[in-house]
Amino acid sequence: MQQAFRASIYHCLEDPGEEGRDSACAYLDDGLLVVENGVVAELGPADQLLPGLRDDTSVEDYRGKLIIPGLIDCHVHYSQLDIIASHGGQLLDWLIRYAYAEEARFADKDHSASVAGAFLDELLRNGTTTALVFATVFPQSVDAIFEAAAERNMRLIAGKVLMDRLCPDNLRDDPESAYTDSKELIERWHGQGRLGYAITPRFALTSSEEQLEAAGRLASEYPDTWVHTHLAENTDEIREIERLFPQSRSYLDVYDRFGLLRERSMFAHCLYLDETDRVLMAEKGAAAAFCPTSNLFLGSGLFDLRTMSSAGIAVGLATDVGGGTSLSLLKTMSEAYKVLQLQGQTLPASRALYLATLGAARALGLDDRIGNLEAGKEADFVVLDAAGSSIAARRAQATTSHDELLFSLIFLGDDRNIGATYLQGRLAGDR
Repeated sequence: MQQAFRASIYHCLEDPGEEGRDSACAYLDDGLLVVENGVVAELGPADQLLPGLRDDTSVEDYRGKLIIPGLIDCHVHYSQLDIIASHGGQLLDWLIRYAYAEEARFADKDHSASVAGAFLDELLRNGTTTALVFATVFPQSVDAIFEAAAERNMRLIAGKVLMDRLCPDNLRDDPESAYTDSKELIERWHGQGRLGYAITPRFALTSSEEQLEAAGRLASEYPDTWVHTHLAENTDEIREIERLFPQSRSYLDVYDRFGLLRERSMFAHCLYLDETDRVLMAEKGAAAAFCPTSNLFLGSGLFDLRTMSSAGIAVGLATDVGGGTSLSLLKTMSEAYKVLQLQGQTLPASRALYLATLGAARALGLDDRIGNLEAGKEADFVVLDAAGSSIAARRAQATTSHDELLFSLIFLGDDRNIGATYLQGRLAGDR
């Protein structure tokens, strides 16, 4: 089956950097994206490719709109959808007041299924086509999010949360159940269609050494799974880690000691790392999720993109809902710009796009499949439409370049400006 989509098209081939290098990106003012069996077959100027299309090829005309690759969320909690925008304190206080009580509701399979469906529909509405997702301690919550993703043919990575101390009794597992439940879920879901499994200790604070050792065994036994957890988000959290793990040099060292620092390890936040940590993280091939809206909302701190990138650490953007305040990666890009401005750094539109597409795919080790629109990649893409909101439409009329247009949509855009979202060439949602 051959399909074609005509529009302005913009994607990244490399990291544009702070200078926004033009050579790192490709832009077609009147482009044609040709898809065959869910995969990008060709991308080029419309006038060159249209004559070569088969007679039965359907052409979707999105001229006047902008096609970009599907957006990738590197860290988000689906179980916290209904507590987004809950007022309260910093990280540890917020978890106790809101997150734990909400997550207890996911012992109910029907509730898990209801929230999972609503969550993924909201992601698609915002142009997110791939996500790395925290579930809860309950295995049925993992089944629910994978079932919902499989129904939508969405690329999704998720896992059961591991917690056996310093948490409510009704959310507590133990080292043996953490290992057994996770192993069963890995065998059931990992590699099924577009699904992948993430071994998911919540953070070292809520896992005993025995449980971290069990997580490390899983990571060794299943090297093609992901490891997904939090790292160095909050100064109070770090002080607790120092108290609980006095033999470890740093927070990152705790994870390294138990075999959880490796390729396909994604650490959310990474606000308070030293040079030794960064060198080790780069050497082991681990990645960082940049979560600007939650870092600002919870008063956690500012992510230093320049230093992390200079150390050779792959970085992807993340919404981190419910501490984060929006599932829109457009809004997340705009907050990332502000976080970097406060540190004397800048974020061109092209690099913001990179961090939410190809950069995020590289951070997840999936850039051979997703992240841009090169031939052979899965045809996940988004149609941005400035006309979706009056202020974005007005601003678009005054732009003089594709970078200026994209920059304006990053700051003014929301789900109204997601004209359509496609998963492997099939419409998954539109306005």
